[in-house]
Amino acid sequence: MKTQPEILMVDDNPADIDLTSEVLAQSKAHFHVNAVNDGVEAISFLRRLGKYAQAPVPDLVVLDLNLPHIDGCEVLSNIKSDPALARIPVVIFTTSQADSDISRSYKLGANCYLRKPGNLPEFVAVVQSMAEFWLGFAILPQKEKR
Repeated sequence: MKTQPEILMVDDNPADIDLTSEVLAQSKAHFHVNAVNDGVEAISFLRRLGKYAQAPVPDLVVLDLNLPHIDGCEVLSNIKSDPALARIPVVIFTTSQADSDISRSYKLGANCYLRKPGNLPEFVAVVQSMAEFWLGFAILPQKEKR
């Protein structure tokens, strides 16, 4: 039996987390969303430290750039430089349209860069398309047993 795809959402905006989780929960694939709201928590979750010792290994990380404590680029760098985590696709999902953020994200190993739309219908469409592509059509490497 195939288990639900696991998504880790890293965003400090509770409204964006709630909306994204709701859109993903209503999708055909019934994704399971775990959410953390800063970079330190994201790294702890991914490395299964402390209260996250039993955390699932995500199939996809949806990462905002503008985070407290450790920013999204530093989280991305941590993920892509760790052999145990590097295979996990990371989608940057942020309000930034700055060329420097886009370039830096791809240099650090982001798999995709999406701008958060400012209106609800477009936001829903982007989240649905992202999930459908990354966890529906894309062929991803097998999870390593931990």
